[in-house]
Amino acid sequence: MFEKSRGVAVRLPAAAALALALAACTTTRPVQPEGPRVDQSYVRMYGPVQDDGWNVPAIDVSKVDPRYLRQIVNYNSPYPAGTIVVDPYERFLYLVMENGKAMRYGVGVARSGMEFAGNAKIARKAEWPRWTPTQAMIKREPERYGKVADGLDGGISNPLGARALYLYKNGRDTLYRIHGTNEPWSIGKAVSSGCIRLFNQDIIDLASRVPPGSRVVVLNRSQSGQGTVPDGPMAAGPLTGAASTGGLS
Repeated sequence: MFEKSRGVAVRLPAAAALALALAACTTTRPVQPEGPRVDQSYVRMYGPVQDDGWNVPAIDVSKVDPRYLRQIVNYNSPYPAGTIVVDPYERFLYLVMENGKAMRYGVGVARSGMEFAGNAKIARKAEWPRWTPTQAMIKREPERYGKVADGLDGGISNPLGARALYLYKNGRDTLYRIHGTNEPWSIGKAVSSGCIRLFNQDIIDLASRVPPGSRVVVLNRSQSGQGTVPDGPMAAGPLTGAASTGGLS
């Protein structure tokens, strides 16, 4: 094979000629774009957990709206540190901290018409709680709940997940719970039968920070968004003890 240079035929070595021939037949492939970058602190935060003999699977945080991942935010609140404020319309739960901050968790909430609003207290906490559907749930969806009317032992397949906080008002059970979930896809959505659900990793974290007797405020629609500062997140990643308000009882 020959290459012309200034009108002069130049003989190329066989290897060079072959390389040119192959190059002429190839197509340059475009560089494939990288997938979404994931903060490794969140990968660790939502990694697999071994808890009381149960293996809590990791959450694929690349598939979660970052707003619903646990993070410290600016939050102007009239409530003292240690108060839980649930904003079901924004799909957030705030654990009020000192100095205008809060730990914010993403939540799944009740379907329309099944919401609770107002003030309550955490009467008790449970690890891997037993769950029994209410009579209203059985009546509403007998095929789904009738077969577990006698209750379901705690475990990874239990709808209450790894922890449950039981809310009482004026000494009476509201039947409203803050709990984990075995349906992580439901965080950020309105799908539950009335309660507030968190990722199992988040309810384990929240339950470790709030003692029985803690105040819970569930906002109504007119109150939704109050206290949130537009610039939002101040720091992402695990909290290092600053907002701890009590250990598990």
